[in-house]
Amino acid sequence: MTVTLAELGEAELLRRLACFAPPGQLADDTSTLVPDPRQLLVNTDVLVDDIHFSDLTTSPADVGWRAVATNLSDLAASGAVAVDGITVALVAPGSTPWNWVEDLYRGISEALNCYGGILLGGDCSSGRQRLISVTALGRLGPLRLHRADAYPGDWLVTSGAHGLSRLGLALLQGDPILDGNRALTDALQHQAISHHRRPSPRLDALTTLLEHKPEHLPWRAAGTDSSDGLLAAVQALCNSSQCGAQLNRDWLPRAESWPSGDLWDQWCLNGGEDFELVLSLPAVWAQRWLEHQPASRRIGCVTSESNQIVWSDTRRPVTAAGFDHFDSA
Repeated sequence: MTVTLAELGEAELLRRLACFAPPGQLADDTSTLVPDPRQLLVNTDVLVDDIHFSDLTTSPADVGWRAVATNLSDLAASGAVAVDGITVALVAPGSTPWNWVEDLYRGISEALNCYGGILLGGDCSSGRQRLISVTALGRLGPLRLHRADAYPGDWLVTSGAHGLSRLGLALLQGDPILDGNRALTDALQHQAISHHRRPSPRLDALTTLLEHKPEHLPWRAAGTDSSDGLLAAVQALCNSSQCGAQLNRDWLPRAESWPSGDLWDQWCLNGGEDFELVLSLPAVWAQRWLEHQPASRRIGCVTSESNQIVWSDTRRPVTAAGFDHFDSA
């Protein structure tokens, strides 16, 4: 028999959720962090039902994984080298089955076991719509990545292919735009669905970046992640740094066997939720990173033309169609 949250009650729900944290961790309203001389980085992300996930495309365990991954991606893009843990705020209707919540927290635990950190605490409330808000805490390494530290002449690089999450979503939704498209290999489809359901925060790519900094260079680089799309990430770097960029169309970070055409280029640029690092680096540092970080790509360079993002061959503006949290469409 399926037990709902309303039938469980708050006390029993909290007792069951405590099993996903270290013993005694959820016994109090606050949590104590171990003293650490490194600066603390904090990030919060919210996942809302029918906006960021759906039962039609995402299992509750995958929702839990994604809730962690989105936050840890922001930590990686800021220079975090260690994860202390997360807090989780859950809002759900009383009719929500306990099994759904259990699987959600199982996915959360799987992600934490993979990337580090523990469940530090959180809160639960009844509400009309399911919502998961995660706050992640991590420790800063030697490089603080700011969006505002891009310089003209830097190389623009990214840690992996883009557009896969958008393709994965289209496949899971049975999007008619894919009807009759025989160019999609089985391997690409499997990769895209996996990429959408269980994205990877690129803490590994940050580690490679730190390990291969040329000794003569200062600790200066700009970075963000591509949660809202590759082009949106480049725009964020340019806007904050008051710079511009040239992107090379031939260097778009396409996955292996990625089809050609305007749609596919737009998904690569604006698909979103790929959670790759997008960095602005001095050329010699970028070159070293590209040599040692698997699947990393150069996509262009930073220019002095403030907020002008153009194609390198035509000098025409690169068009934006990324995700907007408040777009009425």
